[in-house]
Amino acid sequence: MKPKSMTSLIAKSVAVLAACAALNANAGTAPAKAPVEPVAEPSTLFDSMGASISAAYDSRYYFRGLWFADNIISTFINLSIPLISGTGEDGAGSLSLGVGAGYISTLQTPQPGVTNQAFDYSEYDIYTSLSYDLGWSTLGVQYQYYGYPDTYSGSINGTGVNNGDPEMGLTGAHELGVTLTIPVGAFNFYAGYYYDLTVNGQYFQLAADYTIAVTDWLSIVPSVQGGYGIDYYTGTRSFANAAFTGVATQSSGFTHVLFSISTPIQLTKIATLTPYVAWNFAGSTRNYLNVTHDNEIFGGVKLSVAF
Repeated sequence: MKPKSMTSLIAKSVAVLAACAALNANAGTAPAKAPVEPVAEPSTLFDSMGASISAAYDSRYYFRGLWFADNIISTFINLSIPLISGTGEDGAGSLSLGVGAGYISTLQTPQPGVTNQAFDYSEYDIYTSLSYDLGWSTLGVQYQYYGYPDTYSGSINGTGVNNGDPEMGLTGAHELGVTLTIPVGAFNFYAGYYYDLTVNGQYFQLAADYTIAVTDWLSIVPSVQGGYGIDYYTGTRSFANAAFTGVATQSSGFTHVLFSISTPIQLTKIATLTPYVAWNFAGSTRNYLNVTHDNEIFGGVKLSVAF
């Protein structure tokens, strides 16, 4: 049986997973579940879960202001498991566990003027989170592992493009994060703090969006986000790194400001198609690293299905 408060909890849990993914620009693992009393109907637990899967295309892949590759295809799966039911009708006091995973890969990243050199970039993400409904907001803690089969900076013909920088040549990284989501009417405000255990770097992010309901199946959602990093993937840990010689690099500073407009289209009760266009403005710790323009417009589309 799924009472109204549980239904509200499931909806909020799935929404929190989506928010975490947006803040991390791509955002779980499956931890062991605490022992529970046997139930007569095993399907009861499954019925109380919320799940979503998605597939997307992006003309350029920016993550926290840093360019990684072009023509990206990504797939993600997320699962939300209610652990504690809320005491109120709005689900306040509820606690849920989120788990998920995703894979990202470039179809083709053109290199003007370069032949016989195929640039490859791929990434797999595994993450888990706990989300607590405070009533006026949702507080989350999360862990994420980023795997980079072609290294953090990608590879050409199997060789990592790291310019001698050990940070840019990583094949994996662990991260802990704390997030806060505050809904105010049609507005949503997001804040996140992330600590990279692999490079001992810190990242702060603020974001907001506003939903304009056009019809019962179409909305327009403008959004903005910005970030600040401290010793967070800046290319300054180089050993004899000729690529950055004479360049005024810095280990801390603003990473980017990103403006976007998306138009979620409700295709069915469970399927949503979301095209978007975005503008990335590189900050002081990104404009010398990105091989693209400091100010750039790109776009994409995502198909998601929620169960």
